[in-house]
Amino acid sequence: MMNIIKTRDNGTLTIALEGRMDITTAPDLEKEIKDLDGVTELIFDLEKLTYISSAGLRVLLLAQKKMNKQGSLKVIHVNEMVMEVFVTMGFADILTIE
Repeated sequence: MMNIIKTRDNGTLTIALEGRMDITTAPDLEKEIKDLDGVTELIFDLEKLTYISSAGLRVLLLAQKKMNKQGSLKVIHVNEMVMEVFVTMGFADILTIE
């Protein structure tokens, strides 16, 4: 189960994720990032994300590719467990993590 909470402030879209991002929930996030018209800054708040699988990483990579064309993407409030996955999979080098 994963909750997706979106907050829009002009060109900035913040997406807070709660729960587990895995093969069953990653497609929900993929739908949410399909239309990023007018978004110049995309922020993923992962403070309450407890798990991320390769399916979740793929969606983050997709979001990064989209935002490379129209602005910036950053990931905030990454917990230790998710950060370990980012580092192991090489995503710590790809994503802007604050």
